[in-house]
Amino acid sequence: MNFKVKALVAGVVLGFSMSGMASEPVKIGVSGPFTGGSAPMGVSMRDGVRLAAAEINAKGGVLGRKIELVERDDEAKNERGVQVAQELINKERVAATVGYINTGVALASQRFYQQAKIPVMNNVATGSIVTKQFANQPQNFIFRNSANDTIQSAMIVEEAITRRGFKKPAILADSTNYGQLGREDLEKVLDKKGVKPVVVEKYNIGDVDMTAQLLRAKQAGADVVLTYGIGPELAQIANGMQKLGWKVPIVGSWTLAMANFIDNAGKNGDGTRMPQTFIQNPDTPKRKAFIDAYIKAYNPPGGRMPSAVSAAQGYDSVYLLAAAIQQAGSTEGPKIAAALEDLKTPVEGVVTTYNKPYSHTDHEAINFENTKFGEVKDGRVVQAK
Repeated sequence: MNFKVKALVAGVVLGFSMSGMASEPVKIGVSGPFTGGSAPMGVSMRDGVRLAAAEINAKGGVLGRKIELVERDDEAKNERGVQVAQELINKERVAATVGYINTGVALASQRFYQQAKIPVMNNVATGSIVTKQFANQPQNFIFRNSANDTIQSAMIVEEAITRRGFKKPAILADSTNYGQLGREDLEKVLDKKGVKPVVVEKYNIGDVDMTAQLLRAKQAGADVVLTYGIGPELAQIANGMQKLGWKVPIVGSWTLAMANFIDNAGKNGDGTRMPQTFIQNPDTPKRKAFIDAYIKAYNPPGGRMPSAVSAAQGYDSVYLLAAAIQQAGSTEGPKIAAALEDLKTPVEGVVTTYNKPYSHTDHEAINFENTKFGEVKDGRVVQAK
């Protein structure tokens, strides 16, 4: 074979391998609880992520490549989250991961992404510390597009104490990292207002009787109950109040919007208020298209998303990542992270339009401006008046 033919063959082989590389999908991990008490959040997030990936792929993907989602159920367990992280990084070789519903799972698992220099987009977990875990390192690979607990605790206290004038709050928080870190944030904000909770009570995941905690709150003269927990146990609080014949308002973190709180509490949940980044209300063309697409694809009972916030933030997280990958012109983690910190073009999401949402020192996309109050009314979440 003469030199020219050899060069031609080599060029053809190289061309094939290059085109093969170009058409390989961009793998994005999806880690969340798709079973158990946190499942309404995990499944809604995953379904929002799927919608965004399908839309992006229908328009040609990112860098001319399709997005391939690699989904894993972390079961809301820290040890399972760690296994999932290692599998997605080492076996699946994802370019980035979206997810983390539970603060504890995020804190246990995202260190592996930080070590591997692969970005994580926390699209539901809200613990204030989540994005600060590695903030002292030269490059922080942990980002978020949910309302952190510093924002939520301030809003909860503003609503209950300043706006509505309650003076004797009781705090009921679950025993998880999420519940206890949220409780700490609430106590800090109350302290700044010169208010001390009349009782601070803890309960465990799976508890079905809150009578003892509620009795202590009632006997202490609580005029409002502030909560940090997830849906099933929060419903036990509302139902426990009904059993005691004691009704004071419940104001708590965003999880009071979960379907398994609303359905299990029934009429006892009416009037409950919580911060929300997204309410299932088609008040813009983008939101209407998203809600219609979600209902058509997944047909949720009664046309209600199990966790509208999780679905919307899941959806937006993929668009934010895709914009960064496109801008970076690369699937290398450090380049994606650098692009996220300096997004040149606004990203239209369903929660908000993200205009330079991150910087090198701020990895939080959500602020007070794009968070509002929701209220449970007749089995749905509506905007509080």
